[in-house]
Amino acid sequence: QVQLQESGPGLVKPSQTLSLTCTVSGGSITTSYYYWSWIRQPPGKGLEWMGSIAYDGSTYYSPSLKSHTSISRDTSKNQFSLQLTSVTPEDTAVYYCAAMTSPRGSWSCDFERYDYWGQGTQVTVSS
Repeated sequence: QVQLQESGPGLVKPSQTLSLTCTVSGGSITTSYYYWSWIRQPPGKGLEWMGSIAYDGSTYYSPSLKSHTSISRDTSKNQFSLQLTSVTPEDTAVYYCAAMTSPRGSWSCDFERYDYWGQGTQVTVSS
């Protein structure tokens, strides 16, 4: 059974970089055709897909976040990471990593179809 665990600082100052890591166990991030995603939920708002990294290392980003978002992976550690630069208080949210194992159609925002989720980690952007 695939398990995901987010880790990283819970508090980030405005203008700095938010960095989170998702550690995957029970499965390989290189398994065809799995996609590994970052999703966030600001307080009082819905889930927002941020981006994904595919089994082959290809990356995909939400258009609204692309300029400040980078997703990478370390296959030797079975981890993938998120970097969000130049953060503001509007980036305060619970951040989730999640896995999509059946990427059919336009799936990125179809959150009910994600197969595995981390527990989420609260990140607050504040000075």
